[in-house]
Amino acid sequence: MPQPIVEDLRAQGYPVDTVADLLNKRMRYPDAIPTLLRWLPRIKDPAVKEDIVRALSVPWARPAAALPLIHEFREASDDSEFGLRWTIANALAVVADDSVFEEVASLLRNKEYGRAREMLALALGNMKTPRAVDVLIESLQDPELAGHAVKALGKLKAKKAESAIRPFTSHEKAWVRAEAKKALASISKSSR
Repeated sequence: MPQPIVEDLRAQGYPVDTVADLLNKRMRYPDAIPTLLRWLPRIKDPAVKEDIVRALSVPWARPAAALPLIHEFREASDDSEFGLRWTIANALAVVADDSVFEEVASLLRNKEYGRAREMLALALGNMKTPRAVDVLIESLQDPELAGHAVKALGKLKAKKAESAIRPFTSHEKAWVRAEAKKALASISKSSR
């Protein structure tokens, strides 16, 4: 017997056997977002919850999914490096906008959330508020966040961050060096 959430999705006309089928079958499902959001806090099975979060990691869930995902991020109790909390932060990198800037910035600054914060830096990289640039420049001081903050600052073409990014062109990690060079090129190109 399918789970109640799957029954709800089927009742809406989505031919799924699992929540993951929404993504795996490459469906477009904007009408399912309210159903997924209704079920998100009710699901206790971590695998199903993660499938819901992944299904909410789509542009058409913006911005409705942002606050519920922030709540789930705070409530998640995973200790694994790339567990549920990281997956939620990854979803926020897709659906967060300026309306949740304060919440995302607060989570990003909270070191107890560890590496899951990486994707929150990318969420800030999608925001229009100039305060996102300030938080990202501050995040360059955090070794867990620096590379992702560099990437987000490059996406924002943050001229203000140019001198703060420059030292990362000689970072010990190749991917961070590459992101710093891309960010500086992006900033340079936008200021011409």
